[in-house]
Amino acid sequence: MLRQVLAVAWPLPALAGLGLLAYELFLHQRLVAELGRISGPNILAHLLPSEVLRTFLSSIYGANEANQDVVSGLLGGEGVHPQGGDLTISTNTTVKLELQGIDAKAYHLVTTQSYQFRHTVPVDRFVLFVTSSVLLRDTISAACRFPLFELYFIPDPSQFLDSVDDMLHSTQIAIDYIDHDNNRRSAEPSQIPPVEVRFDQWPNYLTFFREAMGPLPKLSSHNHLGDLRIFECDLSGIADDHVVRAICGLTINSRTLQRTSDGFCYWQSPYPSYVERITFDVRSLAVDHAPEQEFSVMPFTFRSNTLPAQWLSAEDLSDLYVRSWVLPGHGIALLWREMRD
Repeated sequence: MLRQVLAVAWPLPALAGLGLLAYELFLHQRLVAELGRISGPNILAHLLPSEVLRTFLSSIYGANEANQDVVSGLLGGEGVHPQGGDLTISTNTTVKLELQGIDAKAYHLVTTQSYQFRHTVPVDRFVLFVTSSVLLRDTISAACRFPLFELYFIPDPSQFLDSVDDMLHSTQIAIDYIDHDNNRRSAEPSQIPPVEVRFDQWPNYLTFFREAMGPLPKLSSHNHLGDLRIFECDLSGIADDHVVRAICGLTINSRTLQRTSDGFCYWQSPYPSYVERITFDVRSLAVDHAPEQEFSVMPFTFRSNTLPAQWLSAEDLSDLYVRSWVLPGHGIALLWREMRD
């Protein structure tokens, strides 16, 4: 009897096995991919970017407090709104660095940065940080919770106050913005009188003055009275109707006093930015019969379309076409030295 049943039923397990094999070989991956294609964007649209990225990094890197540094760098903000509504990300960025010699010892670094943001940034304030502290230079971008800001580093502490004064009197800002009628408009480059933020208000601008940040302990604002200044600019002051609902694009032109003997200057992005190119103008650095200089560009980015490291004359130094994403902590350094035979 059992033999007869097996003789009749054996094709069923065989067919089931063949079906399972066919599913694993041909259908499973296709079905998973199709479900992911259909449901993935809808699911992600309702998740918080910071939570998604933090969970993903923990599964790849392992649990580590330092993962938050990567999250902040990739997102360019806290990422606590679905679809990245609170993130500052520039999809079209250009930078120009111009070195203007004053005398044999000092020069002006004139920096022009233009950003076009992926999402409008719903603010009408712009914050300027100026520091001569290496510690603050390397932590402000991660600690700042204001969507629009710029950081200036003065390598020589003895020139800090003079550089701050120079920057305040030279900075010009242009904006593309949304007005009160929800129309996109533009404001030409203008000087906006920056308002200095009192040191007892610094914790409202930088997290590390309120609490520890990973391995960095809580800092005291009193300990940085000599190497940090914070200023705030009201962008509505240059708008035609004096009402700015959101910022679409931003251009900052600024000037800081630097020491020629430093032999370098650099630019770092405050936000995740797709950088098209970086332009250099160094022809005015040498003054008062100073020796001619030669220059070399050193990118610290994911990749850049630059030539192998070489030293070039001021006339031969050309634009650097980056054409890649530049995250906070990434950037380029421009080095110089006396011309060699």
